[in-house]
Amino acid sequence: MKNNIHPLSDVQTEHIGENTMVWQYCVILKNAEIGNNCNINCNVFIENDVKIGDNVTIKPGVQIWDGVTLEDNVFIGPNVTFTNDLIPRSKQYPLEFSKTLIKKELLLVQILPLSQAILLVKMP
Repeated sequence: MKNNIHPLSDVQTEHIGENTMVWQYCVILKNAEIGNNCNINCNVFIENDVKIGDNVTIKPGVQIWDGVTLEDNVFIGPNVTFTNDLIPRSKQYPLEFSKTLIKKELLLVQILPLSQAILLVKMP
């Protein structure tokens, strides 16, 4: 099996590894890179300058914006939203977006917007 992309998803990239599943209603832009044996659940948005390693699970409702790298064996829980601009303004863009690196074998459960808390757990 090369990869399995649900017909109701809009997958523009050709850089998707073998045995990767993309479920319904996902949007993955053309320059995103996704590794082997990943599971991209429904309603996920992945922008262009995103790199996802092997054996990554992304649960429903996640948004991954430019500048995010997820290394191998990472788990991203439901509805996590990454940000690359801490002070976004309409039609005003920074010279360079912030970068985010989620290291190998980490579990990102949730970002709580009010407290800006992030729970990162090293998987056993």
